[in-house]
Amino acid sequence: MTTAKINWGILSTAAIAQEQTIPAILRAKNANALAIASQNGKEHPVAEKFQIPKAYSTYEALLEDPDIDLVYIPLPNNLHSKWVKEAAKAGKHVLCEKPASLTEKETVEMIEVCQQHNVIFMEAFMYQFHPQHKRVRDIITTGEIGEVKLIHSSFSFLLNKIGGNFRMDRKTGGGSIYDIGCYSIHAIRTIANSEPKCIKAISKKIPGYDVDISAIVTMELENGIQTYFDCAMDMPSRHTYEVVGTEGTIQVSKAFITQADGEGNITVTNKNGLKRQEIIYGHSYTLGVEHLSNCVLTNTEPIYSKENTIKNMRAIEACIDSLDTGRIINLKRSKG
Repeated sequence: MTTAKINWGILSTAAIAQEQTIPAILRAKNANALAIASQNGKEHPVAEKFQIPKAYSTYEALLEDPDIDLVYIPLPNNLHSKWVKEAAKAGKHVLCEKPASLTEKETVEMIEVCQQHNVIFMEAFMYQFHPQHKRVRDIITTGEIGEVKLIHSSFSFLLNKIGGNFRMDRKTGGGSIYDIGCYSIHAIRTIANSEPKCIKAISKKIPGYDVDISAIVTMELENGIQTYFDCAMDMPSRHTYEVVGTEGTIQVSKAFITQADGEGNITVTNKNGLKRQEIIYGHSYTLGVEHLSNCVLTNTEPIYSKENTIKNMRAIEACIDSLDTGRIINLKRSKG
């Protein structure tokens, strides 16, 4: 590495890459979008669109490029493990879209490969880099809303194309919990600073598709806080969470989807119903790209650790297990 910028390669021309991550790389102060690869022939048009210098027709060819420092992987969920491992073996640091994989075991294995090859790994929960979420935790710490008793979250969108969509295929890791419920799980765990003790999930399915088009999940945390979330791919766009305390509430109305203007909105309501609002700005994807690029430049671990990724995957897997069995899933107590 000879420059103050990290050279990024993108494996896939996925919508999330084009809508969020590539523009963030282009805006970042310490990152450079050097190459993109696709196996469906779209690499050259997308490279031209974003003025990316290199385009490859196979993922292997991109990984063989010695100029690439870090690889972003926005492939379907079932392909994350394979290509994270391949990237690590090629000596590339990795940003992998959420969820990291489909099971805790698979996640542990791919992280071990990254450690064996001395590369940095981070799961792309980029929303967490928006400063509004730290502000929520700070408000809780001040005691303004009293003791936290309940956290709930909602994330939904309307999936227009059902047939042939990887989100509707169990084999590719489809379903609302894998796709967007994982955000609520991550947010709840982070805000409460506690892991799920037991999980119960129920879902709705569309005939002919063995995935949850929508789901409602309750999670009791180890510290006793009660939580629940809903996620859906057949409802209007919603992405919020609320923290309820003994003395008031905190509501975040733009929790997970990056706003074009970077605006975050926090509403604090006291026990008498009086409200105050805080508007906080930040571009989460750009901040996340800059953070990970700086980690590579300084050889430091990301603030979102590999261990945290494994814990989030453990909770996701328990949700899926509850859907499949109809049972309450009791998780092993976290060791930290």
